[in-house]
Amino acid sequence: MKNITILGSTGSIGTQALEVIRANPTLYHVVALSANSNAALLIEQSMEFLPEVVVITDDSKYAAVKSALAGLPVKVLAGEAALCEAASLEGSDLVLTALMGSVGLRPTIAAIEAKKTIALANKETLVVAGELITRLAAQHGVKIIPVDSEHSAIYQCLTGERLDTIEKIYITASGGPFRGKDRNFLAGVTKEQALKHPNWVMGAKITIDSASLMNKGLEVIEAKWLFNLDISQIDVIVHPQSIVHSIVQFNDGSMKAQLGLPDMKLPIHYAMAFPERIESKFPRFNFLDYPEFTFAKADMDTFRNLGLAYTALEKGGNMPCIINAANEVVVDAFLNDQIGFLGMSDVIAKCMSDLPFIAEPGLDNYLETDELTRIFARELVTKKHLAI
Repeated sequence: MKNITILGSTGSIGTQALEVIRANPTLYHVVALSANSNAALLIEQSMEFLPEVVVITDDSKYAAVKSALAGLPVKVLAGEAALCEAASLEGSDLVLTALMGSVGLRPTIAAIEAKKTIALANKETLVVAGELITRLAAQHGVKIIPVDSEHSAIYQCLTGERLDTIEKIYITASGGPFRGKDRNFLAGVTKEQALKHPNWVMGAKITIDSASLMNKGLEVIEAKWLFNLDISQIDVIVHPQSIVHSIVQFNDGSMKAQLGLPDMKLPIHYAMAFPERIESKFPRFNFLDYPEFTFAKADMDTFRNLGLAYTALEKGGNMPCIINAANEVVVDAFLNDQIGFLGMSDVIAKCMSDLPFIAEPGLDNYLETDELTRIFARELVTKKHLAI
């Protein structure tokens, strides 16, 4: 039986991970759960799975969680610092980091230093500090197994292969709800429209990122660090059917692709079971239901965020950290009707051009950059909001 810690258990990835565990009670045991502010669901999950440790990041919800779980063999902690304690818990075999945003950075470092295998669903950790995280993982002999469907696909294609035989990878994108639209159309879209993804059921933030193609941009940066690639080796192609999750082309010209229905439980199940493949009861893909696969070039002129992410990766240093922090601010602003869809890219680009660049950042530099970017981005959002 494998002992699992889930950081972010009430989010989309976390709840689906618990579905996988619920379906395989003899294979997995939950030792720690965490949530940001959804105390009610965290309490419900804790009563069902009885983890050793439960973390509610929002201090104001601590008393309610503590009271609800009184009498159970569960240790309740609060605050962001407690995430690191949960991440490094003795007896945990695998830490699934399903936290949203850069808050996942410190707990991931704590898990690596505690020599835990990482199932990484928090792409922002590698976007913000990819060089630092991969270096620490190598130093501590820690395996990072990606949970993103695209990176899980690449990881599976590379099983039994050497990284130095990769010629190119193709990260597939559905194109989101606005595939084929122009900037005139995008100027007037609403959050309700942006939240209607054609293929995937995800949390609000990642769904908006998918609509703007920022999600693909972040995945390009993540792929660079996960697979030790040059920027020229990473391409994004639009595949509306969302069946081919990514493709690896090798130096002999041959290619491997991983296919499956658009269901995040598949990469979650793969990461938790690794290195084994364990039978599941998930629905199976049938080629006859999808008689046509189509592919197209990603439109970086209309969807500027993807181009901005490539620029940030090429620049390096703390620039990916800037783009990630700015994006988190503008997505929140868009969801709260404080900025238009196209305005998100404007704010991100301004942050990239105006904030201090650090070529070789350390952890403190990343954290400071993250804070400064959020302050500056919020100021820009306020100005745009007042101008409307």
